[in-house]
Amino acid sequence: MSIKLIKPIETYFQAANAHDSTLLSDCFAEDAVVQDEGHEYQGLAEIKEWNETMSKKYDLTLEVISVARKKGQIIVTAQASGSFEGSPTIMEFYFTVENEKITFLCCG
Repeated sequence: MSIKLIKPIETYFQAANAHDSTLLSDCFAEDAVVQDEGHEYQGLAEIKEWNETMSKKYDLTLEVISVARKKGQIIVTAQASGSFEGSPTIMEFYFTVENEKITFLCCG
């Protein structure tokens, strides 16, 4: 079964797996917010830096398992593999998208 994602989220996962911080930041709105590991990153520069740091730290690869919509958010469940304790593990990504750009992402 093929999982259909909207373009900015599909591109997010492609960029994350390619460790391409420039392509990944292009998926986000100028004032987007990312929440991850208890920290908040706002704006494209911080999001790009966050992605570069996480890519180096964890060598993360994400395989999308499912997608759902709830209360205006798109929730993507993925198997995360990398250089971290407990790998692989299942993670949920909560996206808000407006005008073909990601405006909010919470990783958990």
